[in-house]
Amino acid sequence: MVTEHQDPPATGVQGELHQDRFVGGQDLTRWASPGGQALARAARKISSVLGPHATLILTLAVGAVIAAALTALFSEVYESVVDADGVAGLDHPVLDAAKGARSPALDLIITGYTDIGGTVGMPVLALITTVVLALRRRSWTPAILIVIAAAGSLLMTIAGKQLVGRTRPLLADAVPPYEYSASFPSGHSLNSVVIAGVVAYLVILRRKSRRGRIWTAALAAAFAVTMGLSRVYLGHHWLTDVLAAWALGLAWLVLVITAHRLYLTIRKRRAPAPVSADSSS
Repeated sequence: MVTEHQDPPATGVQGELHQDRFVGGQDLTRWASPGGQALARAARKISSVLGPHATLILTLAVGAVIAAALTALFSEVYESVVDADGVAGLDHPVLDAAKGARSPALDLIITGYTDIGGTVGMPVLALITTVVLALRRRSWTPAILIVIAAAGSLLMTIAGKQLVGRTRPLLADAVPPYEYSASFPSGHSLNSVVIAGVVAYLVILRRKSRRGRIWTAALAAAFAVTMGLSRVYLGHHWLTDVLAAWALGLAWLVLVITAHRLYLTIRKRRAPAPVSADSSS
């Protein structure tokens, strides 16, 4: 009997299992370390009661608590570094260099660019991306990941500003429109790392070519880096505010990706065994 070749499904739960499980030959549901294996076992037990998506949300919530604790710890370390004038010794020289590079035309361009990562631009981009990915994949998973990742990023920004309360550069050194909230961490920088990182991760899962995956990661990294540097150029943040935001954003991004890997592991365990087309007549 001759069987027809069928492409693996690309939507719904089956699409997630067939399309999202492997990246460059690496199985995301395989956990090499004892810690990862323990996490996978715990996630499977919780999933047996709550279900996969509820477990994903719970895992992300736990990750958000860990991220909040990291923010508090990082805030203490950051204050010590600033007080000791360590890396913070770069802040004033870098700001002076940025002021020397300014021009009316460049100021206008970079102000428009930085607005993309602001309180209006970034939520709009995240919403559009969420809707597109959720509809194309016919799955709630992209929406859950992006929404909770963005919410966690926002909470980390708010917590960091309240814990440290660092003053921004002087208004005389900044390009209008001026901003008056605390300087640490840079919300634009943190949010761009998280949102661009999550979107890039979801896109990379469906990219079959190595070149496509590299370009996707490179574009996301370039967006996050240039967004952070735009804040320094405009005098809205110190360099160390941006560096700290990048570090916090990467930590939260790792937690989000880990939560999704656990979700895929659960889905793989719950999936029924495939039925061979040759078994039917």
